[in-house]
Amino acid sequence: MQGSAFAIKVNGGGGVVGSELHNRRRIVSGQFSTRSLNVKSLCISCKNYSGELGLDSNYMGAQLASAKMRVETMVGTSARARSVRAQASGDDLEQLTASKPRVQSSGSVFPYVAAACLGAILFGYHLGVVNGALEYLAKDLGIAENTVLKGNSGQLVLIRWVVSASLAGATVGSFTGGIFADKLGRTKTFVLDAIPLALGSFLSATAQSVNSMIIGRLLVGIGIGVSSALVPLYISEISPTEIRGTLGTVNQLFICIGILVALVAGLPLAANPSWWRTMFGIAIVPAILMALGMAFSPDSPRWLFQQGKYSQAETAIRKLWGKERVAEVMHDLKASSQGSNEAEAGWLDLFSSRYRKVVSVGAALFLFQQLAGINAVVYYSTSVFRSAGIESDVAASALVGAANVFGTLVASTLMDKKGRKSLIMTSFGGMAVSMLLLSLSFTWKVLAPYSGTLALLGTILYVLSFSLGAGPVPALLLPEIFASRIRAKAVSLSLGMHWVSNFAIGLYFLSVVNKFGISTVYLGFSMVCVLAVVYIASNVIETKGRSLEEIELALSPAV
Repeated sequence: MQGSAFAIKVNGGGGVVGSELHNRRRIVSGQFSTRSLNVKSLCISCKNYSGELGLDSNYMGAQLASAKMRVETMVGTSARARSVRAQASGDDLEQLTASKPRVQSSGSVFPYVAAACLGAILFGYHLGVVNGALEYLAKDLGIAENTVLKGNSGQLVLIRWVVSASLAGATVGSFTGGIFADKLGRTKTFVLDAIPLALGSFLSATAQSVNSMIIGRLLVGIGIGVSSALVPLYISEISPTEIRGTLGTVNQLFICIGILVALVAGLPLAANPSWWRTMFGIAIVPAILMALGMAFSPDSPRWLFQQGKYSQAETAIRKLWGKERVAEVMHDLKASSQGSNEAEAGWLDLFSSRYRKVVSVGAALFLFQQLAGINAVVYYSTSVFRSAGIESDVAASALVGAANVFGTLVASTLMDKKGRKSLIMTSFGGMAVSMLLLSLSFTWKVLAPYSGTLALLGTILYVLSFSLGAGPVPALLLPEIFASRIRAKAVSLSLGMHWVSNFAIGLYFLSVVNKFGISTVYLGFSMVCVLAVVYIASNVIETKGRSLEEIELALSPAV
């Protein structure tokens, strides 16, 4: 929905990182040796004094044990953060496990995850709702007859204005969402986000002109831009470590469900051309429900801790994970803060030497995700199936949506077992093969009789591959690898890359297809997928099984 050796391997930087970690190991080792020597000296001194003063040996033994325990506790506590960072080098980090067993949670995060995922449903729904409604929008709003707007194709211009308006709004929303999440908190930003989502849906449903439709879609875009960054951020910060991968995948699952619902909602359009207004209007309901649900949800304990609201953070932890986890989580939060009194990160901090390498990984993952062609498939699957000769194009698109949901369900069961990196590499590999199949189905004359079937199979295989990793992993991985100080803004920046590339695809995809042909475009998508596999293999490191605080300690250098 990252400054370091943990998330990335920087060319030429391995020696510096290795040297620094080696020095830290020497320092930690020296501190252990010094404190151990002090304990031994204390024991010898006490024994001498006990002989001289005639003190009871049992009494002195108890005092020595108490003193030794205090020193060892001090050493263990101060060395914990150092040991995590000292081990965070190259491939060693892949096998790094949690430093201590975790207390089982008695609280439940599921109701709050469900409330947040209403934003994910709206995200997917508003992406897919225009797919089947474009033709009916054109007739109802008079676009097809408007010679000023239509150019060579009224429907093409409508796509550019209506689809791209929401994507432009989403770009703005993704950046502003991080600012509001840092200033107001996660739950209040959710409530605020419901306003453009509901208002935009209402304007779209009641539009009598192109201008009012564009304004409605722009507002909706702002809303889904905010939620696209906010939902994975909130879920990652309230999820227990042991199921964070699974719950993080739920975000993508509900996006897929939203897309599927939008595609299915378009089925009555053939019998009722004005049904498109209902399709846009019903999105008001989940927006209101999201606002109500988040108004009663606890805010992120990590955000509350950052704001110095320690009692509220403890209350949130108790509600989310149970009272037995309060001490453990508060300890981890204090350790991850590293005693720092740093001011809240600004946008320029994301490009500092401390953070820019890991931030670039986040931006690259979303860039690859979009340039691999997923939204071109979602937006224009109906047109592709129609050109391939498939009669029930809306039903075929609904089948694609179902494949997306099924693949994401499978991914949710594997995320905390197989890990993020292996899934996303497998995903992009499958997408490359699927896009190659699609390209050949439109090129090889020998396959012409089967082009419709191959187009359907290739698209379904592509969507299944996408939903196994390329879809859910970026939104899950980014909140994990970004330090808490920059998390909201860095996630927003990465999602901004998502929406900028999404906007470009929505605006120019059909024009590029008309110029170069669908086969060439799909071949280009396949090449992007191959490049993504190479990049991920070299730059992304596994994060499963570790708390956000442990990851932050490993990734963020002390200041």
